[in-house]
Amino acid sequence: MLLVNVKENLSRIEQEIQAACNRSGRDRSDVHIIAVTKYVTTDRALEAVDAGIRHIGENRLQGALEKWETCRGQAFLHFIGSLQSKKVKDIVDKYDYFHSLDRLGLAREFQKRSPDNHVVPCMVQVNVSGEDSKAGVAPQDLEGFIADLKEYPAVQVVGLMTMAPFEEDPEQTRPVFRKLRELRDDIQKQQHPHAPCHHLSMGMSNDFAVAVEEGATFVRIGTDLVGSRHG
Repeated sequence: MLLVNVKENLSRIEQEIQAACNRSGRDRSDVHIIAVTKYVTTDRALEAVDAGIRHIGENRLQGALEKWETCRGQAFLHFIGSLQSKKVKDIVDKYDYFHSLDRLGLAREFQKRSPDNHVVPCMVQVNVSGEDSKAGVAPQDLEGFIADLKEYPAVQVVGLMTMAPFEEDPEQTRPVFRKLRELRDDIQKQQHPHAPCHHLSMGMSNDFAVAVEEGATFVRIGTDLVGSRHG
């Protein structure tokens, strides 16, 4: 059982990320850890910040607003969960990144609710695995979806995000991460001004090392880093 000592957990995770970077010839500075704090208190989120974490992720609106109040100015804040269009107004000017843009209705709402000249850095969520239980744009629809987003200047597509299936053997997730990187590379080649698409948000506690090897720039780590509501 992991000790709920964020600094110790972070040290171990850093070693694993560095090893994955070494194996894949990547620069460690290109990979950012998002501490996913949805199951823990704001105090634990602050403990993560004190340990050196500079990215905090939330996927539930109530928790997101609480963490914003506590952590703003101390870390970059990421909203990583699904969001109803009518709730966009609650986070549009509070969060630095939005990781789950998957429909034009959300983009329209960001456009409608964004303060003047405010641009929301977004990741387009892609359902690479094709699971019915997962949200996201289908890979074959991604090119058209991103082209359509040019109509919403409040939205900038800074990258792609996916959630891989949970696998006992993390190696089984590699094709999902590799496919997302290939999709990202294809979008980059199109040189859309509204979609520089340089980030890949992929990899969680069980598979982040494989994600790093395949090009992740953001890995989303929860329980292994900050524990759970029970620990």
